[in-house]
Amino acid sequence: MFDFDMLGLSPELNDALERIGFSEPTPIQNQAIPLAMDGHDVLGLAQTGTGKTLAFGLPLINQLLSMPGRPAPKTAKALILAPTRELVNQIAESLKTLTEKTKIRVSTVVGGQSINRQINMLSRGTDVLVATPGRLIDLMDRGAVDLGQVRHLVLDEADQMLDLGFIHALRKIAPKLGTPRQTMLFSATMPKQMEELSRAYLKDPRRVQVSPPGKAADKITQSVHFLDKGDKPAKLREILRQDMDALTLVFSRTKHGAERLMKGLVADGFDAASIHGNKSQGQRDRAIKAFRDGTVKVLVATDVAARGIDIPGVAYVINFDLPEVPDNYVHRIGRTARAGREGEAIAFCAPDEADQLRQIQKLMKIDIPVASGEAPPPGAGQPAGSGGRGRGGGRRRGGGGGGKPQGGAQGANHGKPGGQARRRRPRRSAA
Repeated sequence: MFDFDMLGLSPELNDALERIGFSEPTPIQNQAIPLAMDGHDVLGLAQTGTGKTLAFGLPLINQLLSMPGRPAPKTAKALILAPTRELVNQIAESLKTLTEKTKIRVSTVVGGQSINRQINMLSRGTDVLVATPGRLIDLMDRGAVDLGQVRHLVLDEADQMLDLGFIHALRKIAPKLGTPRQTMLFSATMPKQMEELSRAYLKDPRRVQVSPPGKAADKITQSVHFLDKGDKPAKLREILRQDMDALTLVFSRTKHGAERLMKGLVADGFDAASIHGNKSQGQRDRAIKAFRDGTVKVLVATDVAARGIDIPGVAYVINFDLPEVPDNYVHRIGRTARAGREGEAIAFCAPDEADQLRQIQKLMKIDIPVASGEAPPPGAGQPAGSGGRGRGGGRRRGGGGGGKPQGGAQGANHGKPGGQARRRRPRRSAA
């Protein structure tokens, strides 16, 4: 199958796809949509940026269009759970684009917004409810929503929800859902706990996997700079100045590190903003909008806050801190090279992060090209008595902003750049 109109979708959906300029399904869509439309439970595995939202959204909306009647007060016909407010909003925006000229109503409930307003919205009922688990449980406890009419359940970015303790929330939510129902679970990775989740909540699922876990998009150019932790701020500024107009997403490991790093960049004249767990929903929404619009060129983020960012114009992803979990590296760099574009992923590796880099390369089954510096010798950066492992470097604890103060002239000028590789501007498509 090569065209959406060959998948058996309703005329309303085919018209919507044509209106927004989509004609050919991605591999995950091509495989998952027919299975879902046949009523099967689906376990979908695909790297970020491959079109998972439409893979579950299209068959879901297609089935709802064939269901008579409007939803009763406080009820929903379909439930989509996602780990972050940003991802919930992104999913809802995509679905509303598809349902713009139909009777289908799409609603969202997330933390950080007026719960009374959400209670009032739910009192009218909705066809599709897109929610974060925590706020949904709050509404259930208040008797504001009845999930007994839900016949379609989607768990999106389920691996990330597991990291946030989602399994406990699901145990409270699942028994309240209607039966029989269709369940679709989508994830970028498949840890052991995900297998257990699949067995518990999916019935005879059809598994769809379009790329090996840990594989980055083909159009992402990767590189790593080996340097001391204190030299990271200067190297970051050096790289950013080589392409001041590009949208660049910078990852920090901690909330405090992200905020400290952002403030240092702003003090040095960069158009920067940050998103992390200490920011309100309004602050996060404004920062993402400014980044999408190009008013802000540099967005500093933590892993959880950035999950769900879908901005095709992101040219560069810089890992200021390497993540503790190798899978998160794949998620991070998947924020670039979206919608057919090319992108560049740049990693900073301090001596005490060498083991993280080794685990990332093992997961991805590649050696990331070295842009500057030299890999530390085995055992470098490990605490005394910890024992050597791989190419050296025990797991780093804490950090985030890292190193020396980053504000003002001190943050901009300490350290001398060396072993530099010219930062390339990725070629951009006309899309």
